[in-house]
Amino acid sequence: MKLTSYWLDTSQPFTSAAAGPVEGSYDVAVIGGGLTGSSAALALAKKGARVVLLEAETIGHAASGRNGGMCNNGFAQDYGTLSAKLGKDVADRLYRAFDAGVDMVERLVTEENIDCKFARVGKIKLAARPEHYDKLARSQELLAATVDPDTAMVSRADLVGEVGSKRYYGGLIYRKSAGMHVGRFVRGLAEAAARRGVDIHEHATMTALRPAAGGGHEIETSKGRLRASQVLLASGISHTGPLGWIRRRIVPVGAFLIVTEPLPIPALDRLLPRRRMAVDTKNLVNYFRTTPDNRLLFGGRARFAISNPASDEKSGAILQAALHDVFPELRGVRIDYCWGGMVDMTRDRLPRAGERNGIYYSMGYSGHGTQMSTLMGTIMAEVMDGRAELNPWKDFAWPAIPGHLGPPWFLPLVGAYYRIKDRFQ
Repeated sequence: MKLTSYWLDTSQPFTSAAAGPVEGSYDVAVIGGGLTGSSAALALAKKGARVVLLEAETIGHAASGRNGGMCNNGFAQDYGTLSAKLGKDVADRLYRAFDAGVDMVERLVTEENIDCKFARVGKIKLAARPEHYDKLARSQELLAATVDPDTAMVSRADLVGEVGSKRYYGGLIYRKSAGMHVGRFVRGLAEAAARRGVDIHEHATMTALRPAAGGGHEIETSKGRLRASQVLLASGISHTGPLGWIRRRIVPVGAFLIVTEPLPIPALDRLLPRRRMAVDTKNLVNYFRTTPDNRLLFGGRARFAISNPASDEKSGAILQAALHDVFPELRGVRIDYCWGGMVDMTRDRLPRAGERNGIYYSMGYSGHGTQMSTLMGTIMAEVMDGRAELNPWKDFAWPAIPGHLGPPWFLPLVGAYYRIKDRFQ
């Protein structure tokens, strides 16, 4: 069993990193080589800007290359609940932004000829309890009446045509959603940016960021120093660099995944006949899908813990037990991959993007970022060009989390709270 991301292990490494030290002057410096940073760098280069991208590790190393490869529309939250909280007009506008994110991924895949097996197979949200089905049905009725008629309910009796498990009580289908090989996608975006002249430096950790004499910004890195007229932080929950303001507003939560050995096609036809992206309604969520080479990926919030090899193995054992609960026929199937990645979670599980003290940022995708990060990277290129009105998150305040001044000491308490909720709700 490999303790590494299946997506990164089965995609070609990024080959266009810039050689030599970090130096010179640029129009824009992008900090972070994931989906937000790579898509932003590509969009900025298309607009004629001289761009440098700085990545502390390698392209796609963090959450962008370690997720489930799901490109889903819809919210993490219940649509009806969010509409009541934010107002229907705001909720609908944000919902359409997630739709636009899926469209943006598809467009970039086509325009840049990225072989990442993008496919609009749809998503099914599975009711983990009978009462969850009723809530999903109320939400779907609201969605179908206004913002998303491409949704439908599936009863428990008909669920066998979607998921070969007796664990669930029906589900809500989002037909616009898609899946892809996210490792090939994020590295493909970076290669496309490099082809358009972006200087991409891997293993270039930002160590200082300050105003430069005469305007713009000065950035120090582990490989040298540069100046840039504008800076975009696309760094997520990075533990390196002068990002204290960001860290007080984001909770880094581990998302853990396992991937089986290749499975026979008849078995996959029983487990996921339509090959949809699948996610359940638990607070400690589980999600699963097939991979392009006929494996089953199974992930979730197995533990509210920081990702490291020992933690990943413990979480992998929990996920394997959950996999067997959902699909008993997979007992005895070999697990080939097990890994964890940190998700940058906000308090309300909605992204944040904007500008502070002349520094632009976009992050906080809260486990639903494959499509939104790609969209926001592209949008931030326009925002930095003076079109702030295009930012769907421009009116959202982002206060610090009380008591969160460093390592997230409260994660075990949060995990215990959600385990209790899953048991009784």
